[in-house]
Amino acid sequence: MDTEHRAQARARAREEAGRLAAQGIVGAALTWVDNAGLTRVKAVPTARLEHAAEWGVGMSPVFDVYLVDDSMTTSRHVGGPDGDLRLFPDLDRLTPLAAQPRWAWAPVDRYDVSGREHPVCQRRFAHRMAERARERGFDVLMGFETEWVVTTADAPESELRYPTAGPAYGMTRLVDLSDYLADLLDALQAQGLEVRQLHPEYAAGQFEVSVAPADPVGAADLAVLVRQTIRGVSAQHGLEPSFAPAVTPGAVGNGGHLHLSLWQGDRDLCRGGDGPCGMTATSEAFLAGVLRALPALLAVGAPSPASYLRLEPSRWAGAYQCWGPENREAALRFVTGAPGDPGGANAEVKCFDQAANPYLVTGAVIAAGLAGLDAGLSLPPPVAGDPARQGHERRLPTSLSAALEHFDASDTLREALGDPLFESVAAVRRAESELFQGASAQDITAATRRRY
Repeated sequence: MDTEHRAQARARAREEAGRLAAQGIVGAALTWVDNAGLTRVKAVPTARLEHAAEWGVGMSPVFDVYLVDDSMTTSRHVGGPDGDLRLFPDLDRLTPLAAQPRWAWAPVDRYDVSGREHPVCQRRFAHRMAERARERGFDVLMGFETEWVVTTADAPESELRYPTAGPAYGMTRLVDLSDYLADLLDALQAQGLEVRQLHPEYAAGQFEVSVAPADPVGAADLAVLVRQTIRGVSAQHGLEPSFAPAVTPGAVGNGGHLHLSLWQGDRDLCRGGDGPCGMTATSEAFLAGVLRALPALLAVGAPSPASYLRLEPSRWAGAYQCWGPENREAALRFVTGAPGDPGGANAEVKCFDQAANPYLVTGAVIAAGLAGLDAGLSLPPPVAGDPARQGHERRLPTSLSAALEHFDASDTLREALGDPLFESVAAVRRAESELFQGASAQDITAATRRRY
């Protein structure tokens, strides 16, 4: 960061710090998400925000090779006790936290001490991929669905107690937890988020919330903010949320479905064309690229051994490498939208979950889609009904180690991520696969459900 940019950052941060202090906010949580999908944080007093914006906050690069249990691995470019980074808060995303009234939050970009972009910064990767799409003449809008299972916080480690016994998608659950859910809506809306819907889900104690789409980096930022807001509201109610892919062995898990659409100005490229379901040629080739890359993308979007306990057929998890209009069993579901809804058409990637780093997900999906455009791909015939009952559709990898083989072989993702980030992701996936090798489903869920 040069002298002029430092001065601008300092002035902006001084203004923001004054605004926060006037609201009684004493600290700012500055977060990034590591390759294991865990949100890490450095916090600064409000009065220190000006210094943080100008000079950054120190942090070790070793967190890029941390595992879900806080053990460490290493990679060719990252590992060990040496080195230092600087975390720079994105002041455009600075948000007072409604569920933590004396705190604010901001995501960070990571640079080295010389001011160079850290090559393993996942958020900067998402920025680069969004810019590549803009250079091709369109913008990508994205949004994550957030699913979680809520239990009582005072339950013992070996036992899950649900605050509602209501049925799947049932009104009973909303009635039982109406104060909790109303406080969650209040908190999200107070933070400026546009909530699209909130509803009970299938598994015991499970809910889902969706917010309005945003640019790829913004969508990932919102995924982090939504989850931490749910944590804050849950704590106020004596509840504990889990966003883990599998909370109970054999049960439906928590997804982190990604919705996306392509735009040229105010035109949605997912409709108004001559392709399947009215897609334009750009949209079809992009989605065909995503579909082709799904086995490798699983190492990004379904990155935990627990992910493959969730990714089972006939559970709407998207276990098969196929697409279909409004098909909730296909890994890539195409949503046609109502005819009069200008933003209604989009695609949903259903095989991802919330063990994933959302910045890696948004960036990697764009990279795969752009590769589809470069290759001029077309979508195969769509699939109707449950592919598990048809016997001819391709099953996605059924283990993290299998997905990692596809990831390692992906020139598209290696080029997009760059060697340092690509190899640190692969190192974490390999180490977590080895960490849980031979573990039972019960052991995997017990070890991960309170980590996410």
